[in-house]
Amino acid sequence: MNRTLIIAGLVLVLGGFMLSNALFTVNEMEQAVVLQFGAKVNVIQTPGLKIKVPFIQNVVMIDRRVLDADPQTEQVILADQKRLDVNAFARYRVSDPYLFYQRVGNEMVAEQRLASVVNSSLRRVLGNVTLLAVLSQERTKVMADIKAQVNEEAKGFGIEIVDVRILRADLPEETSQSIFARMRSEREREAAEARAQGQEQSQQIRSRADRERTVILADAQRDAQKARGEGDNQALHIISEATGRDPQFYAFYRSLEAYRNAMHGDDTTLVLSPTGDFFRYFGSINGAPPVPAGP
Repeated sequence: MNRTLIIAGLVLVLGGFMLSNALFTVNEMEQAVVLQFGAKVNVIQTPGLKIKVPFIQNVVMIDRRVLDADPQTEQVILADQKRLDVNAFARYRVSDPYLFYQRVGNEMVAEQRLASVVNSSLRRVLGNVTLLAVLSQERTKVMADIKAQVNEEAKGFGIEIVDVRILRADLPEETSQSIFARMRSEREREAAEARAQGQEQSQQIRSRADRERTVILADAQRDAQKARGEGDNQALHIISEATGRDPQFYAFYRSLEAYRNAMHGDDTTLVLSPTGDFFRYFGSINGAPPVPAGP
């Protein structure tokens, strides 16, 4: 009785072990490759509980989701000899699990191989286009060409390329510095040209202002001389008329003006003969010489 129970227990344990080794589960994010001595027996892409021959067959699980490959930044030379540091990424899925298993084995190796393919395609395609094409609407066609080339090579790995995009495309640091220096020299040249034009215009304005000033001053001096001449003429005419009316009074008035101009200061000293013509009105109001005193 005990021996029968032991045998039954061993059979159950062995059966359970065999059953656990024969059953496996495939979830919705995976696909399974069933191998027998390294050869493909079956590819399972539907989720659920599956069965295989225990100990003889083994199962390799491969992700069926869309995966990312992010290559390192690659420097490429464009058709116009411009250099660009390009950072691209690719999205892919495993379309042939058994071929994928044979050629690359796992996702880490697949990402490395795919990164190399992406960078090679970038160099080939971008080497035939200009910087303007990369920065314009032609970029869509450029990316389509890159995707087509990458997809063609990725088929050999059992991979289907979903998308390839350029994340960033920057000028190298030394090129950026060179462009900045060229832009700065260009702006300095434009500034110097603007200053020169400004100085030229300033000189023209100053010259025009000086010429106008000279003309205005000349016209003012001419008008002043004309007005002064007219005033002197009128003054002489008035004096002439006044002199003609009363010559004796005019002579008297001029003598008084001479006395005022000659003796308006407190320290005026004159040494003149009292009988001279200058003091003729000191003797009498009509200018007659003074009568000498008797002996």
